[in-house]
Amino acid sequence: MQSFTDDLRQALARLDPRAAPQVVLVRRAPWGITAPHQRLGVFSASFNPPHNAHVEMMRLAQQKFNLDEMLLLLAKANVDKEEFGATLEQRLTMMLGIAAEHPDYSVAAVSHGRFVDKAIALREVYPDGTAIYFLLGYDTLVRLFDPKYYADMPTELTRLFSMAQFIAANRQEHGIEEIRQLLMRAEVRPFAHQIHPLALDDVHAHLSSTEVRRRVAAHEPYEHLVPPTVAAFIRQAKLYLFPA
Repeated sequence: MQSFTDDLRQALARLDPRAAPQVVLVRRAPWGITAPHQRLGVFSASFNPPHNAHVEMMRLAQQKFNLDEMLLLLAKANVDKEEFGATLEQRLTMMLGIAAEHPDYSVAAVSHGRFVDKAIALREVYPDGTAIYFLLGYDTLVRLFDPKYYADMPTELTRLFSMAQFIAANRQEHGIEEIRQLLMRAEVRPFAHQIHPLALDDVHAHLSSTEVRRRVAAHEPYEHLVPPTVAAFIRQAKLYLFPA
């Protein structure tokens, strides 16, 4: 187990947020994309921990948009969140536990936190012509159009949407109608045809990693909120026993 953790740590060490964007694959799906003109779903999140809503979002996205491969992607440099709770190696381990049950799931880490940088890095790993679909929730979609993350937002967004499309799921109190309203905003409208709403049921829409961590720290049942491999790892690693 220690050597496995060391391998993940070494993979993360190869990623330099100050250099050009780079992706390191730590698990390539046995049924992964090997030819151009196929569809890659990319779910980039903090996965602290991964939970059942993450799995449901991926299932629905693959079903609705005919995605050939799903990539769980962890950013070494997150644009909004400091590292707390599980280490990056522990998060990758939990992601790998989920991917092991799906022959078309891959797991990777990326050096940068912005979607435009992630898309650039992915273009170096996957065949030319691969259609990239980023999967995200409402709150992340809002941040995608926040000028504070860009030196030149119109130019960088144009570059991003030349490389990728987005699948946006309702989250918590923000429903599908709010996603549609956001798509009508002036700065979003030029790219709205490349942003596809995805409807989650109320149970999954309200599930969050924050709630899982709260339950673990409060010694309340949480196992029904995460995949079995994740629950087993949380117990084994004694994660989240103290409030963040």
